[in-house]
Amino acid sequence: MTLQIQAQVSLKPYNSFAVEASARWFTEARDDRQVREALAYAAAQQLPVLLLGGGSNLLLTADVDALVLRMASRGIRLLADDGQRVLIEAEAGESWHPFVQWTLEQGFAGLENLSLIPGTVGAAPVQNIGAYGVELKDLFAGLTALDRRSGELREFSLEDCAFAYRDSLFKRESGRWVILRVRFALSHFAALHLEYGPVRQRLAEQGIAVPTALDVSRAICAIRSEKLPDPAELGNAGSFFKNPLVAAELAQRLRAEHADLVAYPQADGQVKLAAGWLIDRAGWKGFREGDAGVHRLQALVLVNYGKATGAQLLSLARRIQADIAQRFAVELEIEPNVL
Repeated sequence: MTLQIQAQVSLKPYNSFAVEASARWFTEARDDRQVREALAYAAAQQLPVLLLGGGSNLLLTADVDALVLRMASRGIRLLADDGQRVLIEAEAGESWHPFVQWTLEQGFAGLENLSLIPGTVGAAPVQNIGAYGVELKDLFAGLTALDRRSGELREFSLEDCAFAYRDSLFKRESGRWVILRVRFALSHFAALHLEYGPVRQRLAEQGIAVPTALDVSRAICAIRSEKLPDPAELGNAGSFFKNPLVAAELAQRLRAEHADLVAYPQADGQVKLAAGWLIDRAGWKGFREGDAGVHRLQALVLVNYGKATGAQLLSLARRIQADIAQRFAVELEIEPNVL
């Protein structure tokens, strides 16, 4: 066995909330063989397995009585380039934002709106990550995953993944699939998405009339840096709640009561509400109780000011959910995985 398996390892460095919790067993896999070795070890010892990427979509509320398998594979490959369309493959352990920046530096457009999202490439399809009007599924070209039930590799197409808003087959079948590599269809010619949020306004303020994909990425990085805390400085998992989808009738009723309601009509007739607006309007922005709080600039982000436990952060989230349900008749869904 080439793996190094450690006992009783602190997971504080491996979750962006910086919550203190320990793993009964811990290992890192740098290639497919080590993934298989880790799974075989867990099976022989009758241990459950917790897959870990960047730990940016995770809230730990207790110690983990399992083998924590951190995906640490690296590698980016250019698979095809016909002068217009480009096919890129990245290993699951690649950090997401550096990967996005690498594609832009090569002159490949498409992922710019997804800049500065924490996490890894392998975790990105699970949540179907998205920002500023673009979702991962819009650039997705396939992935390779290991089926833990059969031990076989499987290639997934866009349709196979059953992507939805912050959702996918991999989230619904949690624990079954180990994503090993992900492929993206990018382009030499940018088809920019500037309508969502303040992106166009930021570019105009910078005097950029004809932006490039890199310009858009820089603008989004600046916006996110101003609104969202850096996990290296203040523990958080980014947006803690999904933007809720509600019936058009409810959205109409809320708009009648709140003229500044932030809402986006959807193709299926539903309306997507801004969860941050709801939480802000309810007075939670900047709230703090001990070391668990809501960020002072972005109501959608729960933060750990130092020594908050996962249980304390989850308790705060439950109180916010109950308040929003009572005030607006809207159910907020937690975005990170709670363990």
